[in-house]
Amino acid sequence: MLCAELSEVLNPEKVIIISSAKNRQELPFCYTFQRIIPLYKLMPPRLLLGGAKMLQPLVEPDRNKNKATFQQMLGAKDPLYMKRSIGMIIRWERTLNSQKIIHIHGDNDHTLPIRRVRSDHVVPNGSHMITLTRFEEVKQILLKELLF
Repeated sequence: MLCAELSEVLNPEKVIIISSAKNRQELPFCYTFQRIIPLYKLMPPRLLLGGAKMLQPLVEPDRNKNKATFQQMLGAKDPLYMKRSIGMIIRWERTLNSQKIIHIHGDNDHTLPIRRVRSDHVVPNGSHMITLTRFEEVKQILLKELLF
């Protein structure tokens, strides 16, 4: 998401995003709902982080692959940073896509479902954690995009 914004300022030749969204229309309904009724603001930061630690592994299909790494990544997040990040995602205004964005997305991503995403490359059976669990397929796509 940050790369989509920076692409307008920095004007790079290509921008590659993985398991992300190019604009707010690609975000799932729960983010739109939170925009209207921002319940996340009522929750203490530690509760939001704890909820993510508990729910994300249950939601994503690759939950049992690299579970320790995933838990360690979530454990390293500052709770206040996470709460502020949620707010920024919910209030994100981008509606247009840069033609320079190359989007790689898994077709089994439950965090940002593929049905809302217009992706250039789809990793079959890839979850939101494709850089961790399907790195070989992602690497091949990156090589193809960067070499040509």
